[in-house]
This record gives sequence, C-alpha cells and structure tokens, in this order.
Amino acid sequence: MQDSIDYAEVGLRVGLEVHQQLLTDTKMFCHCPAGRYTRSHDGSVLRHMRPTLSELGEYDGTALMEFKTRKNIVYLLHRANVCTYEMDDTPPFLVNPQAVDIAIEQCLMLGCDIVDEVHIARKQYLDGSIPTGFQRTAIVGVNGRLPFRGRELSITQVSVEEDSCREVSDRGHLIVWRTDRLGMPLIETVTGPDLRSPDEVAEAILLVGRVCRSTGHVRVGIGASRQDVNVSVRGGRRVEIKGVPKAGWAPGLVHGEAVRQVNLLRLAAELARRGVAAASDLRIEHVDVTEAAAATGPELLRAASWERFLAGDDRRPGFERGAGPFCVRAVRLGGLAGTLAWPTQPGRVFSDELRGRVRVIAGLDQQPVLLDSEVWPAGAGPALEQLRRAAGCGPEDGLVVVWGAEEDTLTAAEEVRLRFVDALGGVPHETRQPFADGSTDFERILPGPDRMYPDTDSPPQRITRERVQALAAGLPEPPWSREARYAAAGVPQPVIHFLIRRGGARLVDLVVADCGADLRRACFFFGERVKALRRQGLAVDAVPDDGWRALFSYCGEQPVAWEAWRDLAEWLAGHPGGELAAEAALAGFGSAPEGWPGRVAELAEEAAGQPHRDEGQRARCLMKLAMDELRGRVPAAEVAAAVAELVPRTAAAPAGAGGAP
Repeated sequence: MQDSIDYAEVGLRVGLEVHQQLLTDTKMFCHCPAGRYTRSHDGSVLRHMRPTLSELGEYDGTALMEFKTRKNIVYLLHRANVCTYEMDDTPPFLVNPQAVDIAIEQCLMLGCDIVDEVHIARKQYLDGSIPTGFQRTAIVGVNGRLPFRGRELSITQVSVEEDSCREVSDRGHLIVWRTDRLGMPLIETVTGPDLRSPDEVAEAILLVGRVCRSTGHVRVGIGASRQDVNVSVRGGRRVEIKGVPKAGWAPGLVHGEAVRQVNLLRLAAELARRGVAAASDLRIEHVDVTEAAAATGPELLRAASWERFLAGDDRRPGFERGAGPFCVRAVRLGGLAGTLAWPTQPGRVFSDELRGRVRVIAGLDQQPVLLDSEVWPAGAGPALEQLRRAAGCGPEDGLVVVWGAEEDTLTAAEEVRLRFVDALGGVPHETRQPFADGSTDFERILPGPDRMYPDTDSPPQRITRERVQALAAGLPEPPWSREARYAAAGVPQPVIHFLIRRGGARLVDLVVADCGADLRRACFFFGERVKALRRQGLAVDAVPDDGWRALFSYCGEQPVAWEAWRDLAEWLAGHPGGELAAEAALAGFGSAPEGWPGRVAELAEEAAGQPHRDEGQRARCLMKLAMDELRGRVPAAEVAAAVAELVPRTAAAPAGAGGAP
C-alpha cells in the first residue's frame, strides 16, 4: 500500500484532451459576443434534465446517473451575452466560420488530416452545464503528430465545439450556473495514450498549449485553457480527471490516480480472496436507525443538528433540501470489515470513495458526508456499538451511516452498494474532480458512446482544398523550430516558452525582421521587461506594432538610448499613437550633453557631505545620481569611468549595463 510506485512496472498510460478557447468575435452557433464576462444577471431560468434514448435506443449510463441526483438547475442570464439560442428556445445559426478556420489552423500545426466536411454532433450532458442537455461538437482533423522527447506524440483528433456554463454554486439538490461563457468556441485536442510518466504529462500539456497559442488566434488567461487527463494502469480502466486548470497540477494528479488504481486492483483481489467475486455475493443491507441514533449517537446524527445545518446554509424545501423527514440510515456490509480503511490514493481510503458517490448522487454534502465503523468519531464508541447492533452487524461486518432527508438516505444506501459492486472489477470508469493537492474526488460515471448522436439542426459544412491552402499559407513557424532558434541565441527556455504562450514571439520576430534588432535583446525585452511593466499596471498591450518598431528602430540608430528603454516604453504605453523619435529628441536621448563630466563632478561635490560606509558605497551613490540624469544620453560605461576618476579606489559598476541585454 505504498504511495511510491514504478510507473513502467504498473503499466501507466496517459492521454490528454486539451480544451482551448478561440479568439472569435461571436459565439459558436449564435451572434452573441464571445469573451464578454459578467458578474450580475438580468434574469434566471429553472430547469430539470431528463435522459433521452440514443440512436440505438439505449440510455447513456452517465445520463441515468445525473437523473438520479434530482438536481434543480438555475441559469443566471445577462442580456449582454445570451440570447434565446443558449436557452434552447431557438435553433442554432450556422457554425461560426471564424472558429472553423482557427480549428483548421490548429489541425495544420498539429499535422492532422483535415476532414472534407464538418458534421455537427450532439454530445449529451445532464449535469446542467449546458441548458440544452447536449453540447454541439464537430471533428475537424484526425491522425496528427507532434515531436515530443525524441519521439512522436500522436494526435487522435481535433474538434471544434461550444463551451459550457460557469458554475456558481452547488449545494444539495440545487446547482447554479452563469451563462456568459456558454457557447464560446473552443477546440479540443485529443492525444493518444502515449504518455508514460507524470512529468511527461505536464510537458505535453504545455507543448500542445504552445502550438495552440502560436497563431495568436486563441484566448489566454485564467479559464481559457483546461485539460482532461485520462489515466489507466495495467489491469485498470480509463479514468478521466476533468478540468485540470494548470499543467503544474498534472504530475501530482497522475501519480495519485496511478496509486489509486493499483490499490483498487489489490482491493478487488482481496474481495475475491474473501469469496466475493460477483454482485450476488455481496451481503449489503440497510435499516432506519433514526431512533437509536437519537438516543446514543453523536450530535450530528440528531434531527436538531440537521435542522441547524439546513437553516445555517439557507437550504429551502424543493430547492437545496431533499424530500422526506429526517432519517439516519445504517448500511451493513456483510463480511467486509477492513475494506473501508483500505488505502486508495495518497492520504485517502475506500470510505472516501463512498463519500464521493453519496455527495454527488444523493445530494448529501454535509461534512463528513457519512460515518463508517473504521474511522468513527472519537469518544462516540458506545454509539457505534449501539448502531452496529441495530443494523445486525457481526464481528466481520463493516458499517456505514448516512443521514439527511429520507429519500436521499435511500439513494445513498444504494450508491454504497453500487460502489462495492464496482470494486469487484477493480477500477470503475469514472470522471473525477481535481484538487491542487493532487487528490481527486468522484464527479460522474464516465460517459460512453451512447451519448453521441447527429445534430439534425445543423447542415454539414464543406471544407474546400482552397480554404485549407489559404490558411496554411499564413501559418506561423512551428513552436519547436522557434524554440530551437531562440535557444541558439542564448535565450533561456522559460523566457522562450513565455514568449510563445503569451504572443510575445510574434513581436520578437517582427522587430528582428523589420528593424534589424538583436534577437536575444528582443527576447529579453518582450519576455521579461515588458512583462514586468505589465505587472506594474502599464498599458503595454495597447502599444501598436508600429510603436515597438519605432522603439527598436530609434535605438538601432542611437544605441545609447537603449539604456533608457524603460522611459521609452513607459512613454509608448501612455501615448500608443505618438511619435517616439520626436519625443526622444525633445527629451535629449541619444546625444551627450555638452560638458557632462563637469556635471558628474558637481554631483560628487553635492554628495560629499552625505555619510557613506566606504568608498564603494560612495561610488555607487554617485553613479546612481549621474545615471538618473545621463541615462540614454551617455553610455553607462563612460559615466562609470568618470565616477572612477572622482572615487579612484573603487570603480562603479555601469548602472543598467549588466544582466540581460
């Protein structure tokens, strides 16, 4: 039951689904503006979801699971970014051609074969994240490949689809969504299960992200990119870790899921050893123990405590609250003592698997969700024995206790049984929610193929060879080629990756090609210095391309002015359309003031009366005073030489001349 495993020995396999929002003017299937987020709303809609039959006359397992949650779903609407299409009151418009073009660009960057026609399909979602109950999606490219660690990372497919709502809250039987993100176009890049270690997963996420961002036609920032990580080990099953927000989370999450699957396979072997190999072998029963719990149980198992919880969280009947009177239900696990404390992922045990199912499906989300006989509250031992007797438990039996609305406790007891049924097969097909500490929790049953069917509201869209060729002609340099070129100039990898991720690489190549700028200097300028100015609140992103051209052209003609790069960049940020060269001339940049060494001597006399620890500090102080007046006019090395003559025993370092170019 160790948390450390050999990934090759357990047969770890990982694939990715990288979702990236596209930088379009409007949404995917309507004319509402894309990327306009709101915090308020003008109205709300209450919906309930129900499953529908697939084209083969079957129900998807995930849809049935979501139906069991009996969720009340509320959508918050703002007139600035939502129309009747999002609420499923009108059919879709034709698919956004700008989004399809960007998807084709990404397919070409990934080496995919482009489909001849884009066919829109419906992908069923009953968790409430999409009011229609399904997401419209279409495959644009297949069979791509990326260079990765000396081998190729296969790209199974690239799809273009509409984004879902943003979750506001999820309490009991009520979930609230904000619809501003709904319908925004995004692409989904699906890799093969080619990754073999947690570190490879993080690196692959960043690589796919750099490819997506190379064209400059995708959105950046929090929430613009998310990834689903599919993990399995030998003998296990594919488990999807849904919505991983950062690549840095991936190593811990993949490691934790690998450990979890290994331990679940060991649990299945232990159950088989005990003679529990099929669902019919399970002896799981439940009984109402409300009265026994009221007499001896912990405070949280009493009706008054439950009512205080509901009142404190403002849970309303028919909305957050479940149906029926307060009930405490004991679930006897015949012959399963010891399984509840069985280790799963690092820091978690099998009873946590039960908690996840009960929280999501039964809507019992009060902490700690359930109690079990192997991790019982301290000081409540007599209550445990009383409840075990009430449930008819023997020494070899385990016990789980749930409480809340009666109907929810019945659902919870059945979910406990079903999770043990799944445990007989080792690893269940699940979608799991990620957390920053590397742990995951149950989110839903992993969807199957029965949730996909054609969208009869959307006609196919033909993709012509001429359209693909026109898009291919405007593609940027592949990120791996650009990375090699920048690295050869001595630029560190973190700076290179930042430039490609945030669009600075385009500006680097622009000023190098148009102004003859030094490549290394341009990389450090846009990759570190402009980034620092942006963090200080300066509007550097408002500076047009011509402004940066003017800066590098002027400094090429007046090299000494480069030492005043901060002053010039700050002026550009405040005057995006201004004439930089004229302003720089007025400020005196580029030419040394007449008799400037005498001014350095004057500054030395003015500072003579100030206390200094030693001559070195005196030289540094004088250098700062001199450069404040002469930066961008006199080379720092010449100013340092003049200071050294006045403070002869310690030469001053040229201010602003060291470090990055």
